[in-house]
Amino acid sequence: MMKHRIASIVLTFLAGVMLVGAPPAHATGDKPNIVLIMVDDLGYGDLSSYGAPDMQTPHIDALMASGLRFDQFYANCTVCSPTRASLMTGLYPDKAGVPGVIRQYAAGDWGFLNPDAVTLPDMLRTAGYHTALVGKWHLGLESPNLPNERGFDFFHGFLGDMMNDYYTHLRGGKNWMRRNNEAVKAKGHATDVFSEWSIDYINEQAADKDKPFFLFLSYNAPHFPIQPPKDWLDKVNARDIDLEPKRAKNVAFIEHLDDNVGRVIKAIEDAGIKDNTLVIFTSDNGGSIPHAQRNLPLNGGKQDHLEGGIRVPTCVVWPGKVKPGKSNGLGITMDFYPTLCEIAGVEIDHDIDGQSLAPVWLSGEAGDPDRVLIWVRREGNNRYQGRAYYAIRRGKWKLLQNTPFEPMQLVDLEADPYEQSPMPAKGEVASELTALLMKHIQEAGRVPWQRDE
Repeated sequence: MMKHRIASIVLTFLAGVMLVGAPPAHATGDKPNIVLIMVDDLGYGDLSSYGAPDMQTPHIDALMASGLRFDQFYANCTVCSPTRASLMTGLYPDKAGVPGVIRQYAAGDWGFLNPDAVTLPDMLRTAGYHTALVGKWHLGLESPNLPNERGFDFFHGFLGDMMNDYYTHLRGGKNWMRRNNEAVKAKGHATDVFSEWSIDYINEQAADKDKPFFLFLSYNAPHFPIQPPKDWLDKVNARDIDLEPKRAKNVAFIEHLDDNVGRVIKAIEDAGIKDNTLVIFTSDNGGSIPHAQRNLPLNGGKQDHLEGGIRVPTCVVWPGKVKPGKSNGLGITMDFYPTLCEIAGVEIDHDIDGQSLAPVWLSGEAGDPDRVLIWVRREGNNRYQGRAYYAIRRGKWKLLQNTPFEPMQLVDLEADPYEQSPMPAKGEVASELTALLMKHIQEAGRVPWQRDE
């Protein structure tokens, strides 16, 4: 498999060298620096700009206001690893080999990133970008799927999934913090740590005016355990003495995250590179309802294929290039891959599932309202038993299930945007969506998702 992986990178590099000189239709001047901020489990309704009445998130709100905000942007999955696999490959998660969560123990492991897949940082490197990941990886704990093997020139972060503690940074008693391939120990709250490492990287790269950079800043927060610093929790409790304790912790956790996002954005401004830096903000899935996270007015949350589990707050900011405003156009995580390749001037000569949103970002186009979007998640435990469950949307129609054992339900998202009255999956529309889903399952079945023993 590694031979195929090396061959694919070489071919992609050669293609990039030949094609970088011919800018795409939507290229505008020099290649921008790219900072893609992905947070973990942020609910659609858990920012003050998205309607949270108890939340104060001025920095992310300012980012939303200064760029193009998407109100129908989806994560590729309702949990972490699959969405990240789609970001890295431009493919649906199961076609990237990651239909479920990658974990450090075999019994709970439901994915293996396809070693032959050409990653987004692979592609951007062909356009002359220096590529970095700071924060959570969650796509492999060992070779061949370590960040430095999958296109990142620099990695400073956490290989694993969730942290059991934001101060010890351990998972299952193990330290997964790395600087490239070297184990490191860090002091402080992980959100602060990742912000500081990102700021260091931005300052270093800003000094090289001739080489653009791609920074994937991947926070663990606000994924549980909900663990805000004490001073942030004290501030929230003093402001709202009637706030339920579990909710107060979550508000403080997200407000602390917001402050750190603000620190990173300020570093970009202070480095003098704001005007030529494209900033993206998004989440890998919806908020966890049992942990007092908020997805309202949408129904459902993390692990569900209801809108609250997969629709996420998202914006893109590029001064002078992306006009501020709101878009109701459809987008999904895997779209970042072709969009950023187009902006960077790299042509994609292999199959992907994502669609470039460059015309939406740079020219104000509406996008395709009738495109087909598919979701899959595979998981263990008694609720799922190692089986996959699915959803599919085309236009206003959505077919979904929230476990492998419940029947599909049909929703008209125009008539029932909050999915309060799902219908039985019967009739012509349901049959058409089912046929499209079955075709996808057949295609994805060609890709192995288990690592070799």
